[in-house]
Amino acid sequence: MKISVYPNVPPMTCLPRFVAAIMLCCCIAISEVSAQGNLLVTPVRVVFEGQKRAEELNLANSGKDTARYLISFVEIRMNKNGTFEQINEPDSGQQFASKYLRFFPRSVVLGPNEAQVIKLQLTNAGELTAGEYRSHLYFRAVPDEKPAGENIPKKDSGGINVKLTPIFGITIPVIIRVGETKASVQLTDLSVDRVNTPAPGLNLLFNRLGNSSVYGDITVDYISPQGKVTQVAVARGLAVYTPNTQRQLHLALEKKPGVNYQTGKLHVSYTTTSKTVTEQLAQAELKL
Repeated sequence: MKISVYPNVPPMTCLPRFVAAIMLCCCIAISEVSAQGNLLVTPVRVVFEGQKRAEELNLANSGKDTARYLISFVEIRMNKNGTFEQINEPDSGQQFASKYLRFFPRSVVLGPNEAQVIKLQLTNAGELTAGEYRSHLYFRAVPDEKPAGENIPKKDSGGINVKLTPIFGITIPVIIRVGETKASVQLTDLSVDRVNTPAPGLNLLFNRLGNSSVYGDITVDYISPQGKVTQVAVARGLAVYTPNTQRQLHLALEKKPGVNYQTGKLHVSYTTTSKTVTEQLAQAELKL
């Protein structure tokens, strides 16, 4: 049994217990269901705003073995290059949401193909001042304990024995927005890497303004000199979290028939979808 972070986030594969890092999705979810390893979580992102005070999360074990998961909040910093690290104190301009949230239960045991609802509730909302608050809900797999009576290998008295226990988990962002919150974003510094890479890659920079995060999908279209449009890259669930004002991104570009990255141009679109409405957050073009 193992669990990984959801799609667009670097996987926490086989990390020893004492060096397990909290990696997000945060930044990024590919769909409305986080489905990697044996744990499926939906939704993959929770936002409390307006009159919303509660949310239900659905956990499901898609594996063949019974598994136990512990649930807790963690605090995470997004770096400019899109990586994440766990922190204990908020950065300047960052506000944690965890002390205004409660959830139940705090651990679940799921048999094969079993599901469980986790109830998440906003509390002490009257204490919140205007702005955005963010924490991350962490679902951690508990390693199987060795059954009582199982033979334990004899230790080598001439050396030191070290046992590394892998821990797998996923996180999802939980955001509270209070009062007037707004954000805008621009895409700049576009360039294409063509040298010493297996495939061409697009570099770009997100520039976020305002007091709330942005979240959406990037689509890259190649437009030939004759005007033919070919989609060459997609990245879903890309966020720029407060207090960050910038985030760098590198995207591999597909090699497709009729696509020549020496000529034509690239059109980059950053969009977000709310229910059935898709809104364009930013767009940019790069002449090749």
